[in-house]
Amino acid sequence: MKSALPDHYATLGLDRRCTLAQIRAAYRVLAKQFHPDLNPHSPAAVARTQELNAAYETLSDPDLRAAYDRELDVPKQSSAPARAAKIQRNVSQDVNLSLEDFLRGTKREVRIHDPANPNGAEVYELIVPPETAPGTRFKIPRDESFGGFVQLRVKAQPNFRFKTRGSDLRCDLKIKAERAAQGGTEMVRGLTGSMVRVPIPRGVGRNEIVRIANEGLPKARGGRGDLLVRITYRVEVRISRSGK
Repeated sequence: MKSALPDHYATLGLDRRCTLAQIRAAYRVLAKQFHPDLNPHSPAAVARTQELNAAYETLSDPDLRAAYDRELDVPKQSSAPARAAKIQRNVSQDVNLSLEDFLRGTKREVRIHDPANPNGAEVYELIVPPETAPGTRFKIPRDESFGGFVQLRVKAQPNFRFKTRGSDLRCDLKIKAERAAQGGTEMVRGLTGSMVRVPIPRGVGRNEIVRIANEGLPKARGGRGDLLVRITYRVEVRISRSGK
């Protein structure tokens, strides 16, 4: 009798020796091909997309993939359908946090809308510790009646003062042309609200970047990213009229 486990490798058109890069590439191509926006009113495209998402969520996570491979290698037992259902019912969602939340930590109530759950929205508490890096993933077990887990990835929401790139922050600093020519020191308000000293090199050009170390967001392996300050200024033009 065949195993009740879904064949995630076959769903992505890969074999069990495939690499993570191959998994990502196959998922990108197939997800685009079967995206519901390109296949309106197609239940088959929706079902295929769900299969692709389930396959990618399992195979792109090293721990989940290892557990899934072990399931494939174990002869079917009476509990196999329940274990397979648990793997199929993992869901993922992004959670946007303010930049300050990554430094100080926060608690969020997250609502999950899984079409496969007939009971409607699920609500979970996400606890984000201080010094959490953007892109960090949290795994929260789902209700036992449904099985699996929720994977939540924290992302930085747009900020009017800073732009983010990974753990680095970017901002603009407008200075006078005289300061640009002479060099010196200016101040900007950092992420924590305190003032940060920005050294201005003599003769700095417009749009040049001054990097301030350790004034960005937390990094995954400890420490903080940098603050990248783009220098802008307006060259003053004076027009004088010479007499006859």
